[in-house]
Amino acid sequence: MTAVPPHRPQGPITSQFAARAPVYLDGLNAEQREAVETTEGPLLVLAGAGTGKTRVLTTRIAHILATRKARGNQILAVTFTNKAAREMKERIGKLVGASVEGMPWLGTFHSIGARLIRRHAELVGLRPDFTILDTDDQIRLIKQLLAAENIDEKRWPARQFASMMDGWKNRGLLPKDISPADAGFFANGKGQKIYKDYQARLKTLNAADFGDLLLEGIRLLRENPEVLAQYHDRFRYMLVDEYQDSNTAQYMWLRLLAQSRDGVNSANICVVGDDDQSIYGWRGAEVDNILRFAKDFPGAKTIKLERNYRSTSNILAAASHLIANNESRLGKTLQTDVGDEGEKLSVTKVWSGAEEAREIGEEIEQYQRQGDQLNDMAILVRASFQMREFEERFITLGLNYRVVGGLRFYERKEVRDALAYLRVIANPNDDLAFERMVNVPKRGFGPATMQIVHDIARAADIPLTSAIRELVETEELKPKPRSTFRELIRQIDDWASRLHTIPHYEVAEQMLDESGYTEMLKADKSADAPGRLENLKELTRSMGEFDNLGGFLEHISLVMDRDTGEADDAVSIMTLHSAKGLEFNTVFLPGWEEGIFPHQRSLDESGLAGLEEERRLAYVGITRARKRCRISFASNRIIYGRVQDALPSRFLDELPPEAIEVTDTGSSYGGYTYGGRATTRFDDRDPFESVYETPGWQRAQRQQSARKGPGPVTIDGDLVARSSGPSAAYAVGERVFHLKFGYGTVTAAEGNKLSIDFEKAGPKKVLDSFVKRG
Repeated sequence: MTAVPPHRPQGPITSQFAARAPVYLDGLNAEQREAVETTEGPLLVLAGAGTGKTRVLTTRIAHILATRKARGNQILAVTFTNKAAREMKERIGKLVGASVEGMPWLGTFHSIGARLIRRHAELVGLRPDFTILDTDDQIRLIKQLLAAENIDEKRWPARQFASMMDGWKNRGLLPKDISPADAGFFANGKGQKIYKDYQARLKTLNAADFGDLLLEGIRLLRENPEVLAQYHDRFRYMLVDEYQDSNTAQYMWLRLLAQSRDGVNSANICVVGDDDQSIYGWRGAEVDNILRFAKDFPGAKTIKLERNYRSTSNILAAASHLIANNESRLGKTLQTDVGDEGEKLSVTKVWSGAEEAREIGEEIEQYQRQGDQLNDMAILVRASFQMREFEERFITLGLNYRVVGGLRFYERKEVRDALAYLRVIANPNDDLAFERMVNVPKRGFGPATMQIVHDIARAADIPLTSAIRELVETEELKPKPRSTFRELIRQIDDWASRLHTIPHYEVAEQMLDESGYTEMLKADKSADAPGRLENLKELTRSMGEFDNLGGFLEHISLVMDRDTGEADDAVSIMTLHSAKGLEFNTVFLPGWEEGIFPHQRSLDESGLAGLEEERRLAYVGITRARKRCRISFASNRIIYGRVQDALPSRFLDELPPEAIEVTDTGSSYGGYTYGGRATTRFDDRDPFESVYETPGWQRAQRQQSARKGPGPVTIDGDLVARSSGPSAAYAVGERVFHLKFGYGTVTAAEGNKLSIDFEKAGPKKVLDSFVKRG
């Protein structure tokens, strides 16, 4: 884009903008002020954690307005969330002393993309009033296209294709750009055709999905040079926040708007970000976008913001030492603006996950007694399944907590679904649990079929499972649902019988596999599906702490019955991904073990790039702390009732010794002593120490020895519901009428089941509640 000389906009601009210029620059350090006042040409502001990047970004916009370099509608300012856009506009208004309503191009990538497309909708085959589809509509449309191609949706789920297509759009790929290799991953090579048909169908519907808001904008700007030139002239200044989190499509869209027209001069573009905080690669973010900014915009200036206003020097030293192990980074060293060194980071070795939760709970209570607010403390976990032990411990202690960015563990859908299955196994009379699990995963039971089951159950005053046992012996239901119900009841009975021969947590694991629930989540290619699978593994793992299924379900009922209302003062529990941008006086970082952190899935899927992103996540976690950072790892984790060794995270060895202090709680299960040196300086337990006398191992042995072998299942006195009702009120030879089959004659009666020879439908077996005397 051709460099634009200082511009005096047409129309009035409030004179107080210029008059207040010295005020809004007050308090900025030298680097921040330089970033604000360097308005011409490309600029990369490399802003470390807690260095005031948002203040720099908003002050820069205020400076451009105040010095009359551009009007508000000539500034493109891009953020990643609507909340950030609102806060930015409010801050700018306060800085310039006036309301900032004239900035239509301040918003998220997608909101600005939608605005741009609506202005030129006809050039991309749409009308200005096009609809933006939500996920449900998108899935429904894909299912229609799969059916048209005779593709089995069970084998090739629509949700899987939606995720694949979203990935293509995040990479800026149109249907014609899809390689045969990419297309071959779905429906034996039909992926490209379905994508093409999907895009064509959207045009017919005058609709776009979320990915199109950028993809169609890229196509618009590429295919229409006159439109691109119009926006080159319009946007005199461009600013982008959190540039390290941009994906390929966002990068392409931005490059088109910011490219130079004469090949010499570059746009007045400023991107703000931190390569060390790029942690969203799993959803398409490309850290390379910020790493190659200087190459993309020759002559670009880089200003590093390294003065941290949040954390003590020990915290920053640990974070900087850790992140220095990454190769793919531009490099900076954070310096504290806080007076003293502060406490050293503590690295604590505990025996198990349960002890880790106890230790952290006791430490929080100690800080609380000293006058610290719970709101100033947070537990940051790598994966959501880690939250369970902390939630249960805090409930036991009566310690207020809140889960940020998600539901509490036992409120998550996949956990509630699994619990419904377990409740039905323990008690088939539990109709509420049965209704939740009967069609998850989808088994094809429609409302009409379930209405028949409910009618039978109400008429005979029996549970739904008992009604189904009767219906599968008759012909009231169509063959397919009858067969599916019969198989489901067989499975429920089979799972219940296994409780007498194998541990209940193994039954739960087998149940999730055999029911198809695990496979359903594996087929789901959304970003949160792997985490949902981990939550189910954590659920079955936690069952090993109880002697039987009944004890476990009783515990869950008590936990879920506790008051879940949000307290004014509460400890925050969240994942590290959710913590970005937040800060707390005290931060706990549990579970620093290989496989958990760094997460094994990241290493398996992305190799070195995955490891470096995990390290950036650790850096984010440490830099959330203002005063205290408490890291912990367990020597053992209980997996399905067995104690298994856990290796300390490699990140622990990358922390500087002078900034940390290591403590070892020993074992609360018998006072083991540790000696010698193992894989790291944090793991010095005797490698020959036996774990076979631990309570977890002994409990598992007791469970095995307590099994009585096969026999009748009796939970609460009546697990297996009766399969027959009272004697039928109809005699052999009696004429009856059935709403579906018409008139007929009773030929046999067995309990409440009738064999009837219908005049038109022939011989059928039905329940007596479905007929009346003819």
